[in-house]
Amino acid sequence: MPIDFSKPLYALAPLAGWSDLPFRETVKLFGADLTVSEMISANALAFNPRRSERLWKKSPLEAPYAVQLCASDLKILQQAVEVINDQDGVDVIDLNAGCPAPKVVRGGAGSALLKDPALLFSMVSALKKISRKPLLSVKMRLGFGTKNGVALSKACEDAGADFLTVHGRTKSGGFTAPVDYEAIGEIKEKVKIPVIANGDIDSYEKALKVLEITSADGIMIGRAAMGAPWIFAELKERRRSVSAARSAALSHFDACIKFYGNQGVLLFRKHLHRYSRGLDKAAKFRREINNETDVKTVRGMIEEIMGA
Repeated sequence: MPIDFSKPLYALAPLAGWSDLPFRETVKLFGADLTVSEMISANALAFNPRRSERLWKKSPLEAPYAVQLCASDLKILQQAVEVINDQDGVDVIDLNAGCPAPKVVRGGAGSALLKDPALLFSMVSALKKISRKPLLSVKMRLGFGTKNGVALSKACEDAGADFLTVHGRTKSGGFTAPVDYEAIGEIKEKVKIPVIANGDIDSYEKALKVLEITSADGIMIGRAAMGAPWIFAELKERRRSVSAARSAALSHFDACIKFYGNQGVLLFRKHLHRYSRGLDKAAKFRREINNETDVKTVRGMIEEIMGA
């Protein structure tokens, strides 16, 4: 198995618009065990694979690496998986059964797959038969409107999933309802495959608490890594005092420019807004950075505000 579950695994969650190759490469530098691509629409991948290439393309540092697909139609899912089957270096195909975005749900994908365990079983079963990658995983929530996570997780297991990532909210809970870690723990008790816990984990203290409550095999970090990719080093070292803002911002910026060229300056602005939070003169820095497009100038500005 290309993923080691003998000790807690720390994974980066797929974050639409954020977890691109440069960001994933940066979290790998800080110890992330598993990285996952941004959510990729099976429709987009099946009908225009070249346009989706930047979403699934991986860094040499990414091992193991998962590609997440979002789908509602089995035939289109098969076409999309066939594209990924031909790509080297992908260890896991992950099915998104958790995205609560209205547009995704209206299309019958993401959290919509949680409406019926039989529907989820059919999607995972079909994916298992099509995929030629070592592992198959499912990222799911506790249910659609009500919690039925055990039935859903058992359906995934019976259909052939090798491991699960469980976000401790229902679709209706969005990103604001309290996370039910006890429910994740119940799922862990009922299935034999590894379970990764996800939802509002933003520090090593919180990670340890969640591992204790859930007995999960790992932790998946999402929004807490935005502007703080060193959180994975904190998780590994079990301390909050990791100071790496400057090296993280510069490494991330360089990776962004390498991947996107000069366009990377514009794309990196949102990350700089995160990295600069709490720093002296941060507001002035953000205003200036929004009007600058030269690579060398921006890098110099990062070095200046981040200090020696």
